[in-house]
Amino acid sequence: MKFKIDENLPVEVAELLRQAGYDAVTVVEQHLGGSPDPNVARVCQQENRALITLDTGFADIRTYPPNQYAGIIVLRLKEQDKASVLEVCADLVRLLAEESLTNSLWIVDEQHLRIRN
Repeated sequence: MKFKIDENLPVEVAELLRQAGYDAVTVVEQHLGGSPDPNVARVCQQENRALITLDTGFADIRTYPPNQYAGIIVLRLKEQDKASVLEVCADLVRLLAEESLTNSLWIVDEQHLRIRN
């Protein structure tokens, strides 16, 4: 599976995914930093990449219908410091081995995973 890591997340999230065997690039690596959300979403569709972000706007299924994307993961974290984000993302890597993200919206917090198809 291929992922795009939004610019609001530490670049180490991409490395965590790469170490788990996933193809992961960051928005910044692709010179998309500061791009409007619809542009980032369009690039994800073109590249068939799932997006991981802290941007709750991507949780709007009317604007970003899950069935039109490889997957969208929105992190809704109380603590957004680097250590907390990386800890949740490490758990997320384990979840990816158990659940299919394809054409789904995952809303992830420190204790829960909600899946919308």
